[in-house]
Amino acid sequence: MSVFLYIILGYLVFLLLAYLVQDRFIFKPEKLAADFAYQYDAPFEELNFDPAPGVRINGLHFYVSAPKGLILYFHGNSRSIKGWAKYAKDFYRYGYDVVLVDYRGFGKSTGKRSEKDMLADMQHVYEQLKNKFAEHHILVYGRSLGSGFATKIAADNSPRYLILDAPYFSFIKVVDRYLPIFPTKLILRYKLQTNHWIRKVNCHTYILHGTRDWLIPISHSEKLQAFNPHKITLIRIAGGGHNNLPSFPEYHNFIRDILKY
Repeated sequence: MSVFLYIILGYLVFLLLAYLVQDRFIFKPEKLAADFAYQYDAPFEELNFDPAPGVRINGLHFYVSAPKGLILYFHGNSRSIKGWAKYAKDFYRYGYDVVLVDYRGFGKSTGKRSEKDMLADMQHVYEQLKNKFAEHHILVYGRSLGSGFATKIAADNSPRYLILDAPYFSFIKVVDRYLPIFPTKLILRYKLQTNHWIRKVNCHTYILHGTRDWLIPISHSEKLQAFNPHKITLIRIAGGGHNNLPSFPEYHNFIRDILKY
């Protein structure tokens, strides 16, 4: 067998392995025991949603008296809502209830992951929340990986606002940037094409992105805004990286201003 054939064979084996194990590289979940007890200083309740047989989506609901609305928060690709819950105070201090949910395999949530099923899970959660909150009082917030889920929910429903924190143009573009020899469209199981979904979003969209985000460059958000500059407001956090926007006073000022309306 020639060297060229060995190279081709090796490349095909690499692609097969990448297809089979990509879940481990994309998702970095923290798993919690079913009887784990959440503890926070603010009033909250634990939620459970059952979108499909054998599947349970676990969530936390931080609540205030006489809420102005509800923030549905989709977190990034790591940890669980146990840790992400610390960001709930950025919203409930302005008089909003906050619901955070874990994806399949994160925290106490169960079920085998796929893009189709995870999107269906989040739609189920949204529909359940609509039973308690008027839809025009629901704001959908997506952080990093969660920005794709948030955008899909906003595209298929009618929330008050969509807020995206360090979003990607599409997950395909993120992978292409780091693996240019990777035939992404053929074997990537999670494409999360925010660029397609955002065109169907009817509510106003706010995007917050750091100017020094090396993981997902701000150019992703600039391309998303270009679809509809009148309905998509891009807020640049000068010097902000991918994981530190809440450490900037400007971030909190913009969140405060968004929630005033």
